[in-house]
Amino acid sequence: MNTILRAFVRRKPIEDSGQESQLNRCLGPIDLTALGIGSTLGVGVYVITGTVAAKLAGPSVVLSFIIAAIASIFAGLCYAEFGARVPKAGSAYIYSYISVGELMAFIIGWNLILEYVIGTASVARSYSNYIDYLFENKIQNFLMQYLKLPASKWFSSYPDIFAFSLTMLLAVILIIGVQESTRFTTIFTGVNILVIIYCVIVGMFKIDTHNWNLSPKEIPPNHDGGKGGFLPFGVQGMISGAATCFYSFVGFDAIATTGEEVLNPQRDIPIGIIVSLLIVTVAYSSVSAVQTLVWPFWDQDQKAPLPYVFEQVGFPFAKNVITIGALAGLSTSLLGAMFPLPRILYAMANDGLLFKFLANINPRFKTPVAATIVSGLFSALMATFFDVEQLAEMMSIGTLLAYSLVAISILILRYKKEEPISIAVDVIQNLEYNDSRSNFIYEGSLLSRIINHKSLDTPDAFSSQICLWLISLINLFILAFNGLMYFYEEQLYQMTLPISVTIAFVSLLIVIIALTVCLARQPMIGSSVSFKVPLVPVLPLLSVFANTYLMVHLSILTWFRFIIWMTIGFVIYFSYGIVKSVGYLTQEERDRLSIVRTTPTSNEFDNETFTEPIE
Repeated sequence: MNTILRAFVRRKPIEDSGQESQLNRCLGPIDLTALGIGSTLGVGVYVITGTVAAKLAGPSVVLSFIIAAIASIFAGLCYAEFGARVPKAGSAYIYSYISVGELMAFIIGWNLILEYVIGTASVARSYSNYIDYLFENKIQNFLMQYLKLPASKWFSSYPDIFAFSLTMLLAVILIIGVQESTRFTTIFTGVNILVIIYCVIVGMFKIDTHNWNLSPKEIPPNHDGGKGGFLPFGVQGMISGAATCFYSFVGFDAIATTGEEVLNPQRDIPIGIIVSLLIVTVAYSSVSAVQTLVWPFWDQDQKAPLPYVFEQVGFPFAKNVITIGALAGLSTSLLGAMFPLPRILYAMANDGLLFKFLANINPRFKTPVAATIVSGLFSALMATFFDVEQLAEMMSIGTLLAYSLVAISILILRYKKEEPISIAVDVIQNLEYNDSRSNFIYEGSLLSRIINHKSLDTPDAFSSQICLWLISLINLFILAFNGLMYFYEEQLYQMTLPISVTIAFVSLLIVIIALTVCLARQPMIGSSVSFKVPLVPVLPLLSVFANTYLMVHLSILTWFRFIIWMTIGFVIYFSYGIVKSVGYLTQEERDRLSIVRTTPTSNEFDNETFTEPIE
């Protein structure tokens, strides 16, 4: 049992082992920025804006996108710091492996696999539907006639051969080389951005500010237009819209999976993440503003709202231009969804947590061929046979969990005592006896250390333990606060909370603020990296708050499917990964069957030397 528990918390060192990556280092900041934009700037522009405006937020969809962008930027900054600290393939998986432990790393990696598989299948299916729409549903009618599937809520009504072929073609492109695939992304992202600029400029000639101040009498009775005005569905509608818009920003973390393929990862990964998020935020806000100013929000619940709006205002020729942009945006979104998947599989297999053949690198193309083929085939089958719309929410649960863990990992690293460079020394420290006098040497009372009365500026073992407890408590109270908001959200926005619930809200908020102040008083490490998250610990905690707020709003069915997926993952981990993991020690250190350790002189141990085997 002790061995198993040690396996749960064993961590990889941050320091580079000195081994050069087997992957091809060829990406620069422009490639990464294009990858980040291409992964996020797609369905949100051409579909989500109209849906959110008509059903949730009205013209305030502009603010919904800004709120979602702020929450995404919080997570993006945390990813950027880790990208500067850890230039390795694997994204949030490798980050949590370094700071939290192996079990949590496997959970994050396993959920990222689910996110990218469903994301790839969803975009492939959407791409196929869009092409079919241009050909007046001829593809669907043909397949429904000859290959119709039995009616089921889990399966599609017909196998989408086009989506299967498209996904496998993309897998071949990714096998050929990362530089070729990112060149493809850069070109199509450029086309997509040009089309968005075109839409904004052309739309400005048809702007009517009255569309942001419609009265309820101007809205047809067969449409739910709320109370009219800029906030027809109130603040709650705007926040609900932000929760939906947040998923339009999912995908920038694809940049963080390229750590071993970037020429200068410590500099280029933060630049790529931040610049891509800023560009995407401007694009979403601009399109949503023009779209709701040009045409009333209540009439935008369409399958293709953006071309519909321009057709209604007398610009039918814009429909063809928007179609080109939509295909370019869906192409880059498809690549952005699938690009990180083989690299997650490669990173986990390279650490022994998944089957080893997935870590094989092709000597010619320098890409993880086996992982790419497996991920491509899995995604293609999902796109072919499954109704991915019913699984769409499962993308978000893995993403939000990963974002939260990255933010928590930043806090743990900032307040943790710096570890020795040698992994062997780290192992020795983890095996040392819990002698409170040797591990936790401190002066003064516990309270004085919690508030750091003497203003210590260097973390020690005791301050690290204090910070771990503070971080854990703060996140538990944040989760409790968001859970309470889930049940009393409407009353909160309407300011009609019962007194007892109000006291509970205020108490939780005071406790969270007090614990955050205590955490901010603790000493942080002084290591220098090319990029650091500002306003620690406030900004990472805000990221956790935003992510958990969205997580508690996911449906029960999503959590049920999540449990099934995690059960499969735990079977793999406990039957294979936990005994095959090689990420904890280097091979040279693993070959040493024991470590000789000499403890400091104390009353209990006097220069005692002993040997312990390393399993």
